Amino acid sequence: MKSPYLSILVLSTILLSTVNGGVNISKSGTVTAQFLKIGIGARAMGMGGASVASVNDATALFWNPGAIADFSGIKTNMTNTQWLLDTKLNFVGMTVNLGRTGVIGFSATVLTMGDMKVRTVELPEGTGEYFSAKDLAFGVAYGKRLTDFFSIGFHGKYIRQQIWHTASSSIAIDVGTLYSALDGRVLLGASVSNFGSKMQFTGRDLRINYDQNPDQNGDNEYIPAMLYTDRWDIPLTFRVGVAVDLLQFSYGSLKAEIDAVHPNDNYEQINVGTELQVYRNAYLRVGYQSVFLDDAENGLTVGGGLHCNIGETRLRADYAYASFGRLNYVSRFGITLEL
Repeated sequence: MKSPYLSILVLSTILLSTVNGGVNISKSGTVTAQFLKIGIGARAMGMGGASVASVNDATALFWNPGAIADFSGIKTNMTNTQWLLDTKLNFVGMTVNLGRTGVIGFSATVLTMGDMKVRTVELPEGTGEYFSAKDLAFGVAYGKRLTDFFSIGFHGKYIRQQIWHTASSSIAIDVGTLYSALDGRVLLGASVSNFGSKMQFTGRDLRINYDQNPDQNGDNEYIPAMLYTDRWDIPLTFRVGVAVDLLQFSYGSLKAEIDAVHPNDNYEQINVGTELQVYRNAYLRVGYQSVFLDDAENGLTVGGGLHCNIGETRLRADYAYASFGRLNYVSRFGITLEL
């Protein structure tokens, strides 16, 4: 294939066939740890979440750990997401190049909410106590370039969900690969995220008093017991995408990416995005999420970024806006440092 546009056509056809050939069965509401599905990074989400091949900062630990194998020096990303229903998602990621040994990475993701009143049937206005809920994931990654064109990476994670005194946890791993063609003008990426154990809630909030024979008098109606919760899968997600340098001109460049996404709890979908670079210091991005997914609230995304050099440090500030229809919108702010 001498033309990158022919590569785009072939790979896009494969992606569309993957999506349209899926089984027409939705499993919405059948997995836990939903925060693991929230897209990370203002750059990535400005492009509609189409980033498995083109991601170029520490958010690769979320999208494709195989991409970190090409990172030089030290890269750090901090992203704040103003998520739905007044919740906040914060991400911190770092990658460090160790030379021939490869690249290692570290990540932390935390979803938080404000305190809420504890209410009971007897005290519907509150007992005077407050509770909160939070989700978190901590990870360690490793990426290695196996050839001049192919790299692979792994990202192991500890996952925990907690609501008041009840919690569940799991161990999972992400695996990603990245293939470069036509002198880097075409990138093909693939990743599998959140392959791990099921999660089950336990804790003292599940303690109850049990009456074995509620229709009889004289027996013990306060037998200490525990509620048993079911075990649930975590959101396993397969992504494959192709990114292409569409245009190169005197004052910048234009890139585009298309990703196919196959989750274990919903229908397959397509994400698309473009990024216009202007004079190496400014970026404009437009994307669209969940193409072909019926009844999806998310859709159009837009964003931008500015780069500057501070001594030997490269600083990038990014913003992304994502429409969520009846749920309003989501904003993301990100800072990337490259040393």
